[in-house]
Amino acid sequence: MSPILFYGVPSGCSFGALVALEWLGRPYRLCRIAMPEGFTEAFRRINPVLETPALLTAEGAALSESVAILNHIAASGIDRGLGFAQGTRDFDRLNRMLAWLNTTFFNAFAPLWHLVDHALPEADEAALRGYGRDQVALAHAQLEAMLGEREWLLGDRRSLADAYFAGIARWTKYHDVVDRKDHPRVQRLFDRLQADPAVVFAHAIERGESPAGGGGFLGHVTLEQALGELRVEA
Repeated sequence: MSPILFYGVPSGCSFGALVALEWLGRPYRLCRIAMPEGFTEAFRRINPVLETPALLTAEGAALSESVAILNHIAASGIDRGLGFAQGTRDFDRLNRMLAWLNTTFFNAFAPLWHLVDHALPEADEAALRGYGRDQVALAHAQLEAMLGEREWLLGDRRSLADAYFAGIARWTKYHDVVDRKDHPRVQRLFDRLQADPAVVFAHAIERGESPAGGGGFLGHVTLEQALGELRVEA
């Protein structure tokens, strides 16, 4: 049985896991979840907190949270440089970067996503938007410094950290905050990823198109079909 990635639209952070599966090149399927209406009681069996991404593994076990899913994919992609053996320095470096992307870069956008989902008084909205803009700017400045002259987040070859970054970094345009050109190293990495075939494929999938992909994509399944393969709930 091939794994199933539950990805959220529009602009879900599941984008990174989709790119990662394309880079891995092994068979997988997709289940499209429109947010928030797709977060049903049936989907709760896949992820009790009603979020994407989620993954139904080849063994039929439900797995949630981006970092856990990316590490699950990485374990199958060590030979491709997507992940590293546990206990090695590269393994620690990858997990450090994934943790930073999750706790700092991702969370910088949290106030702005709150504004998308909630109506607030004008003064509160302005204050929260300003706070979010400052947090996003700070995260970009930190990443600019961390990148140095590296081509990718970890060095001279891509890893699953870059896939995760690709899904989050596009939110600056979605929320109209921070000009990435003020951070040329971050912009360079973003541009390099936008030209990557797997990233192009993931954008097309989110738009509802039917791209060919790199050979591992086997098509979409419905939530009901996926639940029929569920063996271990989250």
